[in-house]
Amino acid sequence: MERVTFIVDTREQEPLSFDPERVVVARRAISAGDYSLEGHEDSVAVERKSLADFVSTVIRDRERFHKELKRLAQYQAACIVVEADLADVIEGKYASGAHPNSVLGAAISIIVDFGIPVFFCGNRQAACRFVEAYLLRFHKKVSRNDKDNITSDHPGND
Repeated sequence: MERVTFIVDTREQEPLSFDPERVVVARRAISAGDYSLEGHEDSVAVERKSLADFVSTVIRDRERFHKELKRLAQYQAACIVVEADLADVIEGKYASGAHPNSVLGAAISIIVDFGIPVFFCGNRQAACRFVEAYLLRFHKKVSRNDKDNITSDHPGND
C-alpha cells in the first residue's frame, strides 16, 4: 500500500501520531486547519481542538476563528475535530466560565452557518483515528477522480 503524505501545520503544537505504514508526515504552514494532504492543501483540511481550546476559540477568539471558518467553508472537505464527547460540553467539563449552551450553540453555528461539520471524537486517540481515516478517504476519492479523468481523456477509451 502506498503511503500518503499528510501536511501538519507548523502552528500545531501537539501533532497527532499517525500510522507510519500508511502516512508520511510533513510539517509546513497551511492557510487553514491543522491537517491536510500534500497537493490538496486548499481543498481539504481538518482543524483539531482539545475541549479547552475549542471552548476558548469559539467563545473568546470568535472573530479570528470565523475568518478561518470562512476559508474552510470554501474547501471541498473540511471539518472540526474535538478531542472530547458532546456530553463533556453539555456537562461543562472544562475550565472556562462559558455556559454549556453557549459552547453548544457555537458548535451548531459552525455546522449550520458555515457548513462545516464538528465531530466530537471522545478523546485524542479516537480523534487521531478519525483524522487519519478522513484524510485517507479524501485521498482515495481524489486519486480515483484523477484516474477517471486520465482514462476518459485518453484517446481510444470510449
